[in-house]
Amino acid sequence: MSRDKPDVQGRRTVARSRLFEVEELDLEFSNGARTCYERLISRGNGAVIVAPVQPDRTVLLIREYAAGTHRYELGLPKGRIEAREDILVAANREIMEEVGYGGHRLTHLGALTVAPGYMSHETHLIVAEDLYPQREEGDEPEDIEVVPWSLDRLGELVTREDCTEARSIAALYMVRDFLDA
Repeated sequence: MSRDKPDVQGRRTVARSRLFEVEELDLEFSNGARTCYERLISRGNGAVIVAPVQPDRTVLLIREYAAGTHRYELGLPKGRIEAREDILVAANREIMEEVGYGGHRLTHLGALTVAPGYMSHETHLIVAEDLYPQREEGDEPEDIEVVPWSLDRLGELVTREDCTEARSIAALYMVRDFLDA
């Protein structure tokens, strides 16, 4: 069933940081119901999450500090898309900075959202294949550990306590299906 989107009756910024803006929306739905929603508006151009895949179906994961959970997490390389930067260029730059490889073949599989009910942020999933060694300087505060992981052991990976980032988990299943097609 297709529905009309609610009419936006009012919009105001209630908080702002260097990364996000909190926006309040006054909405009226087609049935006459009125309500107020808050949402996080991302500042910037979105992000990429990259699956660098070796010929034997090994994906190069990274272990890096996650401030939100205050622990080290295992997941795919990811980062912001800079102003006027192409998505595939951003993806290649991120893996050069975080895993020390570039990809000759980059495929955009789509975009993921984390919580579309209250966040506008989109992360584009890129598969990087035909890898070559290339290290670029990044903005990470410490060295990032690269952890090769076979996609054939994906079930084991997603049950680990240090692999909980939803974008990485969804992306890995999408990449596995893409490679199996």
